[in-house]
Amino acid sequence: MRRLILLSTLFTLALAPLAAQSTAGWKIRPDRSTSASDPDGAGEIKFTAEGKGFHAVNPAAAVYWHPSNTATGTYTLKGTFKLNKPSGHNNYYGLVFGGSALEGADQAYLYFLIGQNGTFIVKRRLGDPKTEDVVGRTPSEAIRKPDAGGTSTNTLEVRVGGDKVDFVVNGTSVHSAPKAGLRTDGIWGIRVNHQLDVTIEDIGVTK
Repeated sequence: MRRLILLSTLFTLALAPLAAQSTAGWKIRPDRSTSASDPDGAGEIKFTAEGKGFHAVNPAAAVYWHPSNTATGTYTLKGTFKLNKPSGHNNYYGLVFGGSALEGADQAYLYFLIGQNGTFIVKRRLGDPKTEDVVGRTPSEAIRKPDAGGTSTNTLEVRVGGDKVDFVVNGTSVHSAPKAGLRTDGIWGIRVNHQLDVTIEDIGVTK
């Protein structure tokens, strides 16, 4: 009986990390629209733990990160994103990596995002509010668009190698770039642009 109880306890503990996440310690930086023709939605940003991941409801764009979540050298950052409902026009969501000073005016990071129209972008944030394209809006058949119910699920990966970085959607590399010139060491996290409702699961880094 003791052995059965012990095995049951160990099984429960083994499942615990997969069953729930927590937003404790996570930080949120809004990136509010200044465009009169493309304003933010009404209401407040909501970032909550849900199942094996998180649920982001974004009337305004935001970056989400935990200061302890960093990656250096060679690594793979991976997460699965479910668009719960499409916005009125195309907006982007996905992975942030190579981040630094994310709370200040000198914020810097790279981001790999997809949109509901089946395109992806890779951009570099260089302070507030400067950004520049690494890869502009590019269509890819690897990206799943919303179905008849308005939802879509896509797994994104950034595979940082010794001399190149691969950007992957649902197991397909949609772009490769030389690692030189891309700052890939630093904080990783999530970006969800405005007017989006997205669930994020199984996000993390492996070496």
